[in-house]
Amino acid sequence: MDTYTHGHADAVLQSHRWRTAENSAGYLLPHLRPGLDVLDVGCGPGTITVDLARLVAPGGRVTGLDLSPAPLDEARALAAERGVDVGFAVGDVYALDLPDDSVDVVHAHQVLQHLTDPVAALREMVRVCRPGGVVAVRDVDYAATTWFPADDGLDRWLALYSRVARANDAEPDAGRRLRSWAHAAGLRDHTATTSAWCYAGDAEREWWGTSWAGRATASAFAEQAVAYGLATPADLDDVAAAWMRWAAAEDGWLALLHGELLIRV
Repeated sequence: MDTYTHGHADAVLQSHRWRTAENSAGYLLPHLRPGLDVLDVGCGPGTITVDLARLVAPGGRVTGLDLSPAPLDEARALAAERGVDVGFAVGDVYALDLPDDSVDVVHAHQVLQHLTDPVAALREMVRVCRPGGVVAVRDVDYAATTWFPADDGLDRWLALYSRVARANDAEPDAGRRLRSWAHAAGLRDHTATTSAWCYAGDAEREWWGTSWAGRATASAFAEQAVAYGLATPADLDDVAAAWMRWAAAEDGWLALLHGELLIRV
């Protein structure tokens, strides 16, 4: 059974709400046009989903799917606020409640890294995608995360995050593995790219640092770190303090590298 390392605490959703099609799915955008049907797997609060719906309107049908119902009311409210027609539902990426060849685009952002069997998930996403369609997946590669200034507390955060994720039988360095997972699923017609998120401005540092300081002490990640015996509450307080030091550094800078794979069906 999969365990979502981050959970749905507000500090986590604070980060998810920032995501848009432009800053999180740029590699997919040239392949979208009005009239395409889209399935957004792992949609969370729906900010990317709503953008995708705007890009395939008129005529395109868009469904956002999440394993947890927790963020879906917020996603529905956002779609209503933006005046965009999107359906949201709880669902399982390993057993999608859709017939074969039923959508033109399957999109999954930051999903495969949390799965115990990403290869099976890719096969299922391809199953529901029509011939001529695309499956688009994007995942961070935590080991490639880099920042300035150096801080031992952030070094400990990165090591701890990787240990917690792997205790969940997940893969924190998923970005570099997307091609290998596609190959294991028998998928060879694809294009691999990368892109990065960069946080450097004062507002960006405060936002990202505050988000991760909150996650370090009050999220599923924090609960799992303690439950698995990988950290104490004092250790997590130290991680939170490191994030706030970074946020306060006038010359602070951080980049997260992402792997992207566009699979042609």
